Parts: sequence; C-alpha cells; structure tokens
Amino acid sequence: MDSTAQNQEFKIILGSSSVARRKIMADMGFKFTTMSADIDEKSIRKEKTEDLVLALAEAKADAIIGKLENLGNEEKDAKPTIVISADTVVVYEGMIREKPSSKEEARQFIKGYSGGYAATVSSVLVTNLSNGSRKGGWDKVEIHFHDIPEEVIEKLIEEALVLNVAGGLIIEHPLVVPYVKEVVGGTDSVMGLPKNLTRRLMKEVL
Repeated sequence: MDSTAQNQEFKIILGSSSVARRKIMADMGFKFTTMSADIDEKSIRKEKTEDLVLALAEAKADAIIGKLENLGNEEKDAKPTIVISADTVVVYEGMIREKPSSKEEARQFIKGYSGGYAATVSSVLVTNLSNGSRKGGWDKVEIHFHDIPEEVIEKLIEEALVLNVAGGLIIEHPLVVPYVKEVVGGTDSVMGLPKNLTRRLMKEVL
C-alpha cells in the first residue's frame, strides 16, 4: 500500500465517473468519494494535446469545486479535502481523438490502430481545498498493435463500451489484450490515471 494512503489524513474527491479511474485509486489504497464534473468537454479547445488535457482537468476541478460550494459547509472538518481531476485523449497520426461520436467513428478509430500505433496523453490535476494549492501534470504512453481481426472489431462495436472512452481505445479489454504488441509506459496512464504522477502531485499539494 502507498505510504500516503496508509496514513490518510485527508479526504479525497475523485472528480470522475470513470470505472477505470475508480479502480486505479482503489488499487493505490486510498479511501475516496466520487463526483462527476458534467462539463461540455467539446467547448474547450487547445492547439497542443498537453494543454488540452490540462485545461479539461482544470475545468472539471472548477466544476466540482463549484458544486461543493453549493452544498454548503456541513462537510468541512479538520481534515483537508483534495480534489483529483483527470483527462485522457488519444493521439493518432497527429490528430487528437476524444470519445467516438458514433459506432461508425469507433469502427474507423479501431481499424486505424490495427497493425499500427497510437499514444495516450493523460493529465492529472490535484487541488487542495484547504490551502488553495493546485498542481497538475501530464503523462504520455505509446501503444503498438498487432493486426486486429474484423470480427474482433465488430464485437467491440456491438458491446458499445468503446463509445465511452477516448479514441475508442480500451487496451485492458479481454478482446483487445491479445492484439497489444507493446505498451511504452504505464497501462494505468492509458486507463486514465497515471499512479506515479498522481502520488507526486498529491504530495506536492499536501
């Protein structure tokens, strides 16, 4: 168990409805509650991928802090509360990919990865509500694929889980695992929450 988690003297709000991010936080040994930001991600645009994922994480954090302020102060006690927000996009041939807008787009995305590669850029932003300190960073991972058979792609589209993730990319999915040739970086980062970066930022704001 993480040393920060062992003596957890603070509350954590994970600003995400992502099952994968919740699982990663739990694997790290932290106790936390979740809250979704409900922002219009498409309204935030940046030229550079790293700037985009950080801007999205900031917008999510601000939205959650706004919701908390509306709830009033009954939650407040001696423990500091930290809000962790994050965002992930897929970069393929220089283009930023967010969640597919349709099954057809998801199909095109996955066909493109077959026999090729993509990268994920994931941001993490940690805000300490007690002292106002906020630190963010990003992590990049490359994923190389074997050829993915048509029938596997169709099964993924039918299941529709791929419609809910950036770039339609779920490398931990049992159907996808056999076709992942190499991951240069951490799978936790691809799944949306790089552990080492999260730990480091938490220590910095605390």
